[in-house]
Amino acid sequence: MPPRNGKKRRPGPARKALSSHRGAAVDYETLARFRYGLRRFLAFSEIEANRSGLTSQQYQALMAIRGFSIRDPVSVGDLAGYMLIRHHTAVELVDRMVRLKVISRTVDPSDGRRVLLELTREGERRLRRLYRIHVQELRTMRPTLTKMLKLFRQP
Repeated sequence: MPPRNGKKRRPGPARKALSSHRGAAVDYETLARFRYGLRRFLAFSEIEANRSGLTSQQYQALMAIRGFSIRDPVSVGDLAGYMLIRHHTAVELVDRMVRLKVISRTVDPSDGRRVLLELTREGERRLRRLYRIHVQELRTMRPTLTKMLKLFRQP
């Protein structure tokens, strides 16, 4: 939560949902807590990516390329879709990552218009390190996340 009067404030225990003027329960606090937890995790992720010499976006790209290439290779267009960015933005991201030697690109032998992406050994090494750190952080957040997600269950 944002600081109040210069003091850092952590969210306290969740309260019951308030009723809206239509009678349906509106639980803004639970949703705010959930979003706060997500923002904290993303901030943690950005810091760790930077420690590995990557931007947050480059880390996300490594994860998408590695995670979604299990069945089929990932193309630049696929990467743009997974990351919710425009194709030309993905091309620029790929260019920077190739210069960092964390990914390589090849022309698709079955369709010369497509460029396929693959992690290099360096990319695998950095991703493996970040993966371990992120899983560890998620495990520490598990009780809080579980508690918050339970609040969203339908009665």
